[in-house]
Amino acid sequence: MHLKHISINNFKNIEQADLLFSENLNCFVGNNGEGKTNLLDAIYYLAITKSFFNTTDRQNIRHDENYFILNGNFLRNEKEEKMYCGVQKNGEKIFKRNDKQYSRFADHLGFIPIVMISPTDILLINDSGDERRRYINSVISQLDVVYLENIMKYNRVLMQRNKLLKQPQIENDVIAVLNEQLNAYAQVVYEKRRQFIEQIQPYFMQVYEQISNSNELVSITYKSDLNDNNFIDLLERSFEKDCIMQHTTTGIHRDDIVLKMNDYHIKKTGSQGQQKTFLIALKLTQFRFFKSQTNISPILLLDDIFDKLDLNRVEHLISLVAGSDFGQIFITDSNKTRLDKILEQQKNSFSLFNVDKGKITKFE
Repeated sequence: MHLKHISINNFKNIEQADLLFSENLNCFVGNNGEGKTNLLDAIYYLAITKSFFNTTDRQNIRHDENYFILNGNFLRNEKEEKMYCGVQKNGEKIFKRNDKQYSRFADHLGFIPIVMISPTDILLINDSGDERRRYINSVISQLDVVYLENIMKYNRVLMQRNKLLKQPQIENDVIAVLNEQLNAYAQVVYEKRRQFIEQIQPYFMQVYEQISNSNELVSITYKSDLNDNNFIDLLERSFEKDCIMQHTTTGIHRDDIVLKMNDYHIKKTGSQGQQKTFLIALKLTQFRFFKSQTNISPILLLDDIFDKLDLNRVEHLISLVAGSDFGQIFITDSNKTRLDKILEQQKNSFSLFNVDKGKITKFE
């Protein structure tokens, strides 16, 4: 799997770009705020149908313009696939594969596997469980349409139940029906999340050790109300509290993943370098998991990941991703000297680009 060509119009600060890429390594250098991250986000958009950073599509339209358009030519299993995305300022959005428009954006998920590693990943450590649930949902949904359908159905029923809990008179028989529906969807989601964490744990420990070259013991565990409880019983026991709080206080919408180093929460004990290594290892584990499930190497986007890493960890990381396990890689950095050193070690083909005020040019 790799991206051969992309054309960009009015996406964030990129007015126009028309770029051909190496099927191996592509590097983008430029000062902060020039548009390097925006280019990676355009690639991510064509794979996931939305921005990695902005929740509202219109926020990605270049200032004072009325639309953005992205076109990409991917090679997947030796077959060329054309992707198109157009977003209007009025909210209209069209997404096409080989000139055929999708009726549901969810149908595109997983077709172009992709992994983005970004400085914003630190939210997975520092923010609430919402961020970590979004992460686990995004990973599993790319691979499992049944999971995606069940999490969407669960959320719709959850909204119905929460709306009912705000009413002055609550019909117990309706609550009972909603409880049964929640339970059915929750069991599917819970089991797939449990299996996912169980499967990636050995990958994660191995990748972390490869990058850090240390004896730090790291772990990821799945925290859920359903781990040791029957969900229907939980809903019935929490009903009085739910009525007072006016929302559902138990369920898979409160799940979390616990991130630890040496048996302590990484948020409390990890240095900046250790936290960044933890997150990079988690994302590279996602890459390996995708590949193990699909036999396709995802496109890997590495956005400004070298900051806060010592030279030793940078060298181990580059050595790891330059191996035969990985396919096409996009790297951004503000330090050209560092990128030049990385490229000097490359045995495969590569392309180097300069990014300046949204204009992208290739170094010959």
